[in-house]
Amino acid sequence: MFIDIVKISVKAGNGGNGAVAWRREKYVPAGGPAGGDGGKGGDIIIKTDVNIRTLLDYRYKTHYKGERGEDGKPKKQFGKDGADIILKVPVGTLVKDTHSSRVIVDLKNPDESFVIAKGGRGGRGNARFATSTRQAPGFAENGRKGQEREITLELKLLADVGLVGFPNVGKSTILSIVSEAKPKIANYHFTTLKPNLGVVRIGEEKSFLMADIPGLIEGAGEGVGLGHEFLRHIERTRLICHVIDGSGFEGRNPIEDYKIIREELGVYNPKLSEKKEIIVINKIDIPSFENYKEEIEKEFRGREILYISAATNKGIDELKYKLWEALADIEPEYETYDEEYVEVFEEEEEKFTVEKIGDEYFVEGEFIERLLESIYFDDRDSLRYFQETLRRIGVVEELEKLGVQDGDDVVIAGYCFEFTF
Repeated sequence: MFIDIVKISVKAGNGGNGAVAWRREKYVPAGGPAGGDGGKGGDIIIKTDVNIRTLLDYRYKTHYKGERGEDGKPKKQFGKDGADIILKVPVGTLVKDTHSSRVIVDLKNPDESFVIAKGGRGGRGNARFATSTRQAPGFAENGRKGQEREITLELKLLADVGLVGFPNVGKSTILSIVSEAKPKIANYHFTTLKPNLGVVRIGEEKSFLMADIPGLIEGAGEGVGLGHEFLRHIERTRLICHVIDGSGFEGRNPIEDYKIIREELGVYNPKLSEKKEIIVINKIDIPSFENYKEEIEKEFRGREILYISAATNKGIDELKYKLWEALADIEPEYETYDEEYVEVFEEEEEKFTVEKIGDEYFVEGEFIERLLESIYFDDRDSLRYFQETLRRIGVVEELEKLGVQDGDDVVIAGYCFEFTF
C-alpha cells in the first residue's frame, strides 16, 4: 500500500529530576550536598532511509514518546539519559507543522536526520546549588519537559523523470520496458493506483530514476479523480516526459489530451509549467495514428517529439538516451516550491511576560513555569533561590515599572503570591 501523507504526534522524553542527597561517610563530618543531576530526556529524530518507499508504518502507529531521563543519584552521580527514538522515512519527505501546514524541514538526502522534538534537560541536583552563603541547599531542580509536537509527514518522490499523461496512454508499459519495475498493466483506466518507481540503466554507472505518475484527468489540479493525490510527486521531478496516445484509440484527440494535462499541471502549481518537457507520442503501431499524425506535427512544429510504440518496443532505446541527454543539462536541485517554512528557534532561556489586569499582576512564560516546578516552598533555601532568580532575570523590575505595591497580588504561572519589597 502506498501511503504518502500521515499525521503523527511526537513527544520527547522529560528530563530526570535532580537529587537531594548528602555525603555521609564515617570519617567525613559535614560532608555537604551530594545530589547528582538528572539525565536528559530522549529526543525524537526523523531520519531518511533509501530502503523505505512509503509512509505506511505511520498509518497505524501515530503516537511516539521518548524515554524519560533517569533521576539523579547520591554521590553526585548523574542519571542516565533517555534513549532517543529514530523515525525512518523515505528520501523526499517534508515534515510540516500540522496546525500551520508550514514546513519544518525538507529531508531530501539519504541518511539525513533532524531532531523534531528535543528531550528535556535533566534537573540539577542540590550539589549544584551550594554557594559560600548557602552551604547546605535542601532542594534540587526537577527535569524539564520534552518538546511535544503534532506533525504531518508528506512524501514527494524524488525522481529524475516523471511520466505524465492521461490514463491508459502507456506510461506503465514504458516504465516496465525501460526499467526493472513491475507496475500493474491492463487495458482499462486507473490500472495504476500509486506512483511507481524504476531505475533506467543506460550503461555502467549511468542510470536515472523514473516515476510513473498515475490518475491525471481533466480537473485533477482542482481535486477531481485520483490525480490530485499524486500531483505533488511531479514537483520533485527534474524532467517531465509527457506521454500522449497518438492513435486517438479511445475517442480522445491527442492534441486536446496534451493541452488538458498541461493546464492541470499549471492549475496545481504554476511552476510545473516551467519544467523541461519531452513529448512522446505512443501507440504509433495502431492504424488510426495516421489520422492524427499531420495534426500532431503541425501542433508541435519546432519542438522535438519522439514517436514510439511501447507494444512493439519501437523507439524505446531512442527514448532512453534522449531522456539521459536531457537530464545532463538539468541541475539535480529538488525544490520545495511554494511551501512556507516554520522558523524553528531555541526557546529563549529566560523569556517571560509581565502585565497588569485590573488590580492584579500576571507573570507568564515557559521559563517561569519550569522555575516553579523546581521550587520546594517548604524549604527556606529553595524559596530564597526562587526570589533571587525573579530579581536576577528582571521580573521584579518589570513589576515595579507597572506600579506594583507592597501587598499587591502577583499571579505567577497560575499561582498567586503577595508582593513584598
